[in-house]
Amino acid sequence: MINDYGKFVDSTTSSESKYTGDLVMRLTTLQTQYKDVAWSRLMTSAIGMLAESGEFAEIMKKILFQGKVMNEDNRFHMKRELGDVLWYWIQGCIALGYEPEEVMKENIKKLESRYPNGFEIARSENREEGDI
Repeated sequence: MINDYGKFVDSTTSSESKYTGDLVMRLTTLQTQYKDVAWSRLMTSAIGMLAESGEFAEIMKKILFQGKVMNEDNRFHMKRELGDVLWYWIQGCIALGYEPEEVMKENIKKLESRYPNGFEIARSENREEGDI
């Protein structure tokens, strides 16, 4: 079964994901088409935010499910991980040419439109067309 699944995974994986040369060609094409995007910095941002968010979540997992205490050391550790997420988030802003305040304002605009009366479960589960 696992070998069949491995074949399935391989058949549903893009060539850019499988072959470094194809990835390099894709990045070259993207850089040519979208000269205003810093692709290396954008990749650093995306991968970094995932990694640091995972470290933050790991602390939460241990507190919630493994009996770790919520003490000042763990709060401080979480604070530092949030700072790392922020560092990578700013990298993404720079890569796309956005000011951080511009991104925050757009997020407020999106969420105010989605939740005009404050958070509602129904509105979070049933979004209007185009609300991503």
